[in-house]
Amino acid sequence: MLTDRVKELIARARIVSFASWESHPAESIAIFQAAEDARVYLTDEDYAKIVALSPQTSSLISIAQLLRDRVVEIVDEARVEVFSQFPHIAEPGGGLYPPERAEACWRDFWHYLRPITYGISGGYSEYTSAEGLENMRILYEELQVPLDAMTVGLEGMKTASLKRIDPSQHSIVSPYFDHLINQLKSFTTSHE
Repeated sequence: MLTDRVKELIARARIVSFASWESHPAESIAIFQAAEDARVYLTDEDYAKIVALSPQTSSLISIAQLLRDRVVEIVDEARVEVFSQFPHIAEPGGGLYPPERAEACWRDFWHYLRPITYGISGGYSEYTSAEGLENMRILYEELQVPLDAMTVGLEGMKTASLKRIDPSQHSIVSPYFDHLINQLKSFTTSHE
């Protein structure tokens, strides 16, 4: 059962910010914001509207669509990586025990890829909110989330995602993952 404090932190741990996306028209930002507010991936219809408003994003959007369409596979591969490095993490005494904790972790991976695809779609590799990240850090601390495993999972998602795109696009896509990975890593160094 989640405490009121944890529920409040969950509501405030919104890690995406479109405030610096000045090259996008307001209508485009509204599409991104509506998806973020609903905590869903952008739809093909959303992408079509964004491309009509910001044609320069079309090559990036095709990458984001591919990742969105492969999110289950990507999260599954990240999960395998977590278990390979932390084989007992979901067992009694492990950081992802009981099973509900593990399921919450995999859900977080699904939700991590969502803002990464927003960043890719918009062409902004720094797509996070400092306030939202701080609330997430406090939430993870409160829930004693195993940050080392979460970081491994995000790195696994990056690896799984890069396997699905053309090698010539790796250097374009990597910074979007690296940004969130580095933010998560900062949780462990900023409050030790």
